[in-house]
Parts: sequence; C-alpha cells; structure tokens
Amino acid sequence: MLFKILIILHTLGATVWTGGHLVLAVTVLPKALKNRDPDLIHNFEENFENFGLVCLLLQVITGLSLTWIYFPGWQNFFQFESFLSVYIAIKLGLLLATLALAIHARFFIIPNLTKETLNSLAYHIIGVTTLAVLFVIVGAGIRVGGLS
Repeated sequence: MLFKILIILHTLGATVWTGGHLVLAVTVLPKALKNRDPDLIHNFEENFENFGLVCLLLQVITGLSLTWIYFPGWQNFFQFESFLSVYIAIKLGLLLATLALAIHARFFIIPNLTKETLNSLAYHIIGVTTLAVLFVIVGAGIRVGGLS
C-alpha cells in the first residue's frame, strides 16, 4: 500500500512540476520574449514557484523512498546491474542538473532580470523544462521495465 501511495504522490508532483514548466515554456515565455516583457515571467513565477518547489521536494522525498524500497540499504544500487539502478541514477543526475540551473537562475538571473537579460532566463526555462520532461520519460521507463 505504501508503495502505491508513493507512486501516486511522485506522479502528482511530476505532473505539477513538468506541467507548470511546459506552460511556462510554451505559453508564457514566447509572449515575454515577443513583447520583451520580463514581468510576464515574474507574474508566472510568483504564482507557481512555491507550489512548484513543494512538488519538486515531494518528488525528491518520494523518489528516495521508492529507491529505498527497490534497493533497501542501497544494497546493489551502485553496481548498476539492472535497468532500475541505471534509470534511478539518471534521475538523480537530472535532479542535480535541475538544481544547478534553478539555483543559478534564482540567484544570478532573476534578481537582475531586465528586457536585455530575458534571453538568459529563456535558456534556463528551456533547460529546466527539458529536464522535467526527461524526468517523466525516465520515470515512465522505470514503471514499464525500461524504454529499450
């Protein structure tokens, strides 16, 4: 029962995180770039950021819990003998890349966001959105026994 609840919570977190970034990248970002209006992104972030980060944290907690179920005590995880350990390692790498982009954007780009620096943030948005979609693809691979 716990396993199923973790899967549901993990999936809900992924839905919000990935869906929010897809909305940002596909609808808000093009308008902001066309009009050179960073306020459009600020407004979206103001409404999404806290909930999105909570959902990302939910994914991290449930993902680590699921990993613990698959690999109790992390036994055999680092041997990468199964698609499962490889896919989980890929997801951990995607998480690190997401955190790096998010931290860089939050502390270096967003505080100084202007019409002139909007393109820098656009690259971050596209990067985080791509990583979020890859999270979903790899996660689906875990649930269906691999993607090959």
